[in-house]
Amino acid sequence: MATQALPQSRSRFNFRISRLIIYLILISFTVFYILPVYLIIITSFKQYADVNLYRMWDFPPVLNLEHCTNPAFFCFDSFYEAWFGGPSVTIGMSQAFMNSFTMTLPATLISTMLGSINGYILSKWKFRYADVVFSLVLFGMFIPYQAVLIPLTITVKNIGLYGSLWGLVFVHTIYSIPIAALIFRNYYATIPNEIMEASRIDGGNIFSIYRYIILPLSPPAFVVVLIWQFTNIWNDFLFAVTLVQNKYQPMTVALNNIAGSFSVQWNVQMAAAFLTALPTLLVYIILGRYFLRGLLAGSLKG
Repeated sequence: MATQALPQSRSRFNFRISRLIIYLILISFTVFYILPVYLIIITSFKQYADVNLYRMWDFPPVLNLEHCTNPAFFCFDSFYEAWFGGPSVTIGMSQAFMNSFTMTLPATLISTMLGSINGYILSKWKFRYADVVFSLVLFGMFIPYQAVLIPLTITVKNIGLYGSLWGLVFVHTIYSIPIAALIFRNYYATIPNEIMEASRIDGGNIFSIYRYIILPLSPPAFVVVLIWQFTNIWNDFLFAVTLVQNKYQPMTVALNNIAGSFSVQWNVQMAAAFLTALPTLLVYIILGRYFLRGLLAGSLKG
């Protein structure tokens, strides 16, 4: 009995050691990837005089409030100036923040709904040349934005949407359909066709089947596409800097404009960068688990 217990205890010890090593490696990678976020946060809480390349990793002075406009536990002057404007920032990011939400939310919702409809038709209602149509839809994913920027700008001008947020909504909706259709098509392919056949026998048509059967089964795919679309549209810079101007510019363009011509207020720049990244960061923190579940939900068929 003693000889049998010894190998078992040794195997449990080896298992715990291996698990400990795995956790240490994962924690090390986590710390490595969090370092840029840490640097942005501590720099944004510093005064400009405290920003130094040799002390970039130092924690901001906690009680150094004599230079703060609005004294607090930390000095929030950088965030105040980035948001409302100040000596180094002519126009704050408050209006740009509202512009980004005004642009991102409709474009995300519309493109997600269109992607769901396209994925449903291309996966469950086979018609002649359906695979060719699907390939042409996917082709839009591989066209570089720079290659179509000039004709795109001309088109947006001709339809009267140039220089407005609705022009950005239109462009992002169109460009987001291919990836949304791909995700929904792969997800709907896992739904058994027997459900569709039973619905047709009961008198269901293309619209009723989508509304009463497909749509209630779609939340995992919707979560994935909504998070994906929100992140990509919010972080867009090329279309935003090309198609809109001044008061309609979103956060990414406003962040670029904060940088000074001769000197850069790094604390204000980091505060603005943190404010720009905060919405997408919160989306992944709150909905990250559902994002992974949605990706895995369509990974297997059966």
